[in-house]
Amino acid sequence: MSEQHPPRRVRVTADLPPSTRLSPPKGAATRGIALPGSPVADADAVYARALRRSQLRLALGTVAGFVVIAAVLTLVIALIPEIDQVVIIGLPLSWILHAFAFYPIIVVFALLYLRGAGRNERAYRMLRDRE
Repeated sequence: MSEQHPPRRVRVTADLPPSTRLSPPKGAATRGIALPGSPVADADAVYARALRRSQLRLALGTVAGFVVIAAVLTLVIALIPEIDQVVIIGLPLSWILHAFAFYPIIVVFALLYLRGAGRNERAYRMLRDRE
């Protein structure tokens, strides 16, 4: 009775010259950019870059929302002439709205941004601490 063994596997490896490597050499900085299929030496850099991009998106969205609301308020004041006929403390209502209505809007958008930024940073910390 003869035992049959599976064929022996041979592992073949070769050192590639530095000019033909697909991934950066060990210890090279990737500046937070991960090449497909290559290990990322510094995951914190990737997470920090994602956090910055997320914060930028949030800031641009907040500013865009504020500009839209401010434009609508300005159009309402300009297109409704009856607002000028309402007088409070000797001033037309349109002047009072121009002078003071934007401050509550600014506070609301600041609070929305603060809440979103906190949420982004908590998500970043959870990803960073998970490793």
